[in-house]
Order: sequence, then C-alpha cells, then structure tokens
Amino acid sequence: MARGSGRAGGAGGMRPKAVRVKTARGRKLSSTRWLRRQLNDPYVQQAQERGYRSRAAFKLIGLDEKYRLLKQGARIVDLGAAPGGWTQVAVAKAGRSGRVVAVDLQDVESVTGAVHIKGDIYDEDIVGRIAAALGGPADLVMSDMAAPATGHAQTDHIRIMALVEAAYDVARHLLAPGGAFVGKVLAGGAEREMLERLKRDFARVHHAKPAASRADSREMYLVATGYRGTGGEA
Repeated sequence: MARGSGRAGGAGGMRPKAVRVKTARGRKLSSTRWLRRQLNDPYVQQAQERGYRSRAAFKLIGLDEKYRLLKQGARIVDLGAAPGGWTQVAVAKAGRSGRVVAVDLQDVESVTGAVHIKGDIYDEDIVGRIAAALGGPADLVMSDMAAPATGHAQTDHIRIMALVEAAYDVARHLLAPGGAFVGKVLAGGAEREMLERLKRDFARVHHAKPAASRADSREMYLVATGYRGTGGEA
C-alpha cells in the first residue's frame, strides 16, 4: 500500500520533459490525445510510482488535506470504488483500527485492509449489507461515481446528480452524528434541492475542486461535514 504526503511533484521543481505521441495507423486521433495526456500527467506518473491504482487517489488526498476527512480508526464507505484508488488512500489513513468498506457494481481487485461488496447502490439490501460490514455507524461516506459522458452537458448533469443523490440516500442511513459525506458533481454545483437538503442535514457544506482534477474537467465535489442525523438508520 503506497503512502506519502500525497502531493504531486513538479510544482516546485523542473517540469518533466513532455512525451510526444505520434498517431499510429489504426489509432483514432482522440485516442492519441488521451495517450499523450496520460503520459504527460504528473498525477498519473506519481500514481504509478506510489502504487495507487488511479490518479483519482490524489483527488481524495487533496480533499482530505483541506477538510480533514480521513482519520485513524474511522469507519469509511467508498461507493463506486473501482478501480480502488480512493479505497487505498482510505485504508492507509484509517489504519488497522479503522474499517473501510468498498462498494461497486463490478468486481474490484481486493485492496488489503478493505472489505469489498459487489452490489448496486439502488439495491434494496445494500444499506444493510454495508452496515453489517462496517460494524457500526460510518464516519465518512464518499462517492466518486460518474455516469459515462454523453457530450450533452444537461444530460450529463442530470445523470451525475442522480448518482450523488442516490449515494446520499445510502449515506444518511449509515452516518454517525458528526460524520461527513463527499460526492462528485459537475460544474454548476448541486441542484438547489440537493444543496438545501445537505445544508439542513450538515453543519457545513462546500464545493471543492482538488488540484488533481484536470483543468478542463467540469467535475467538482460536494463536501458536507458535521452530520446532524442520528446515524445507523438502516
């Protein structure tokens, strides 16, 4: 399990020389652009060096540095955990005294120290399954889930809002008083109804864009802390 400060290098030193990628026969231009971006992304490079499964690990690290979400001994739920980068960070932060439950629709290669559940957040029994694996109320429920992009801004916004709302429907049954919720949204923020709901249920609600989020990405994160509910409603 990789550990470290979580800060991507390069900001204070020399920028690594850019890698040029030629368009190969049979490869689409869009694929070449994606490959070029991956090869020249410092977060991708550091994820590989530190053993993280995805560059997204640094997004959670950035959010934690700002909001102190991950604590030793915490019970943490990672919804939509594949490929496991956020789960790796959560396990390292929670330590042996903590409990991390990773949930995804697909099979995910196990992360040592985490409990994995294959299931849909829309399943009627998912809250009960997670609660049983946690062994107590959650200190943090987080979701980096996003539906495949359609290229149509309004459609993409509606889809991702449906996911974050479903994630919070799960979270509110699991969170302990004082707990936190993190969910991905797109630029433009949460719908008013969702935002009002979170402001009613939590002491503080923020919109955040971690440094590891690509500049051209519309993704942002809702960070809600100080849960006012009773927890363990499942």
